[in-house]
Amino acid sequence: MSTKISNGIKIAVSSTGKDLNNKIAEVFGRCPYFIIAEIESQKIKKTEAVKNENNNQMSGVGVLTAQLLAEKNIKAVITKNVGPRAMDVLKQFNIAVYSGSGVIKEALQEFIEKKLKKIN
Repeated sequence: MSTKISNGIKIAVSSTGKDLNNKIAEVFGRCPYFIIAEIESQKIKKTEAVKNENNNQMSGVGVLTAQLLAEKNIKAVITKNVGPRAMDVLKQFNIAVYSGSGVIKEALQEFIEKKLKKIN
């Protein structure tokens, strides 16, 4: 099953900071920010930084974060590591998860070009 890139797909990238030049965070649930990018016609149309308010919870961080992204109508996530419980919740919401590293802007371009590896 491949994620079809159509008009207005929203992708969340776990981020170390607030913009496209930051690096992808090591972990999904405890990353400080998510960069949410709207992709339309193979281009990044719009981005916004969302502070991850869940990253300092004692437990259940990945699950809470996955639910937050589902509420924002996210269709795919790019990150390095996702815990098993967070992965289950992302799957329940039909959010595809891709492995990415390095600079966010470059990872989004790789996503558009279908070069990122899907995590199952």
